[in-house]
Amino acid sequence: MNSNLNPRAKAPWHLWLVGIATLLFNAMGVFSYTMTKLGKLADLGMTPEQIAFMDSYPAWASTLWALGVWGAFAGSVLLLLRMRWAVPAMLVALLGLIGTTAYNYGMADVPASMQAPALDVAIWVVTLFLLYYSRRMVKAGVLK
Repeated sequence: MNSNLNPRAKAPWHLWLVGIATLLFNAMGVFSYTMTKLGKLADLGMTPEQIAFMDSYPAWASTLWALGVWGAFAGSVLLLLRMRWAVPAMLVALLGLIGTTAYNYGMADVPASMQAPALDVAIWVVTLFLLYYSRRMVKAGVLK
């Protein structure tokens, strides 16, 4: 198909704002996940109780956490690259977030020092907004 028949719409200024802001936000999740997997939580000032909790994550919950953080990070990158793959990446992130939330709030005994409902709400808001926003940009012809 000739790409001249279906040109890409010009990227609105807010795409760059949303893309960069969410990339930075999602990079914090990637950093946290990576430091956990590298065993560097003491370097972040975590207590032995907090480290023990993170080390006790079952493989399935850890996998869902990985899908959440890496999917969201990929979604932000793909948004900035103006690729429609941002939508499936955000769906993967949402799946990971659902599973991680279910584990943390329904099955795990999260130490009081690690409970951060405001952060959890912020993660949900950013993830759902980025999914909504990337879908809107696909419909507008900005993401191809």
